[in-house]
Amino acid sequence: MKRTIFKGAGCAIVTPFKADGSIDFDSFGRLIEFQIQGGTDCIVVMGTTGEASTLCDEDHLAAIRFCVDTVAGRIPVVAGAGSNDTAHAIQLSKEAEALGADGLLHVTPYYNKTSQAGLVKHFTAIADATSLPIILYSVPSRTGLKIEPETYQELAKHPNIVAAKEATEDIKIAARTAALCGDQLNLYSGCDHMVVPMMSLGGIGVISVIANLVPDRVHEMCRLYLDGKVQESAKLQLDLLALDAAMFCDVNPIPVKEALNQMGMNAGIVKLPLCETSEANKGRIHKTLEHYGLL
Repeated sequence: MKRTIFKGAGCAIVTPFKADGSIDFDSFGRLIEFQIQGGTDCIVVMGTTGEASTLCDEDHLAAIRFCVDTVAGRIPVVAGAGSNDTAHAIQLSKEAEALGADGLLHVTPYYNKTSQAGLVKHFTAIADATSLPIILYSVPSRTGLKIEPETYQELAKHPNIVAAKEATEDIKIAARTAALCGDQLNLYSGCDHMVVPMMSLGGIGVISVIANLVPDRVHEMCRLYLDGKVQESAKLQLDLLALDAAMFCDVNPIPVKEALNQMGMNAGIVKLPLCETSEANKGRIHKTLEHYGLL
């Protein structure tokens, strides 16, 4: 059995920015505490939802350092360190390890992409360069590249590659991966509306966007499933579908940051090329938050 970084609900936390694009660390600290008080089982910093791709390395690492220091060992912190440049990914991984992260999240290379053989070489080089456990991140809607189940099987042979975040709606990929890898690769859903289906195939939790808003409910959904209360967990999954849909009415993390701002939690701006959402979407988000009692 591979190392398990966490079971349950991991929050893909947003990064709050000031109007000038600098990180608002005061607000960041409050968001982190909101997650811990809400029962989140892990914080994933500097992922897609954290807008890592628009930050320079100095700010990227400052966000990781602040998160690790603020969490102070209360729950695991997984640091996004992915890149389409293997050497850069290795550098970020080493820095994140030195800063005290408990694990790493590594997305597939984007834009230049690669073959499945290239994925094996890329992720193996990263895993060889760190002692931290690594979660592979497959999100083909953003990168144009997916990790095939047979590739997961090969990568799972590496002792430091311990899990996968599958952000695809193709449940066949998850099923085939689970069948091939067994207990050599932990599976997390990368889609909030697919948590229970993924866990039914042996998944152990989610790396969640909507946990930014409802950490207690996402944690409870996972806990219920892990405790064998499948029907209760499925009911929560279905209850949260409308919130999930609203949080993807525009490009993530635009809606979730708008929602946090409406809730008075000061997530700040999104950085270009992302931009403020439409008035129609703001209205939809507002109504959805009202429906869930979040305003």
